[in-house]
Amino acid sequence: MAEAQSELVAPPDEVETVTLTEDLRQLAQDARMLAEAEFAFQKTRAAYASSEAKGIALLGLIALVLLFFAVMALVVGAVIALGPVLGPWGAMVAVTGALVLISAICALSAKARLRNMLTAISDSRG
Repeated sequence: MAEAQSELVAPPDEVETVTLTEDLRQLAQDARMLAEAEFAFQKTRAAYASSEAKGIALLGLIALVLLFFAVMALVVGAVIALGPVLGPWGAMVAVTGALVLISAICALSAKARLRNMLTAISDSRG
C-alpha cells in the first residue's frame, strides 16, 4: 500500500512550487478573462435582441394594420348585408350601435381590471 502511494506522489524536487502571490495573480487573470468574455457575450446578446426587436415590431405593426382593414371590411359588409332588411340608415345605426356597445363593454371591463390592479398593488398598511 505504501508503494502505491509513493507512486502517486511526486518527489519534492519534481513538484512545481507555486507561491500564494502567483496563485492570486493567476486567479485575478482568470477572473478578468471571465469578466471580459461575459461582457462580450452580453453585448452580443443585446445586439441580437435589438435587431430582432425591430423585425418583431414591424411585423406586429403590419398585423395590426391588416387587422384594422379586416374589421373595416366586416363593418362595411355588415352594413351592406343589413341594408335590405333595415334600410341603409337603419343598417348604419344598427352596426354603429353594436360597435359602441362592444367598445363600452371593453372600456368598463378595462376600468374594473385597472381598479382591481391598483387595489392589489396599493399599500393599504399605510
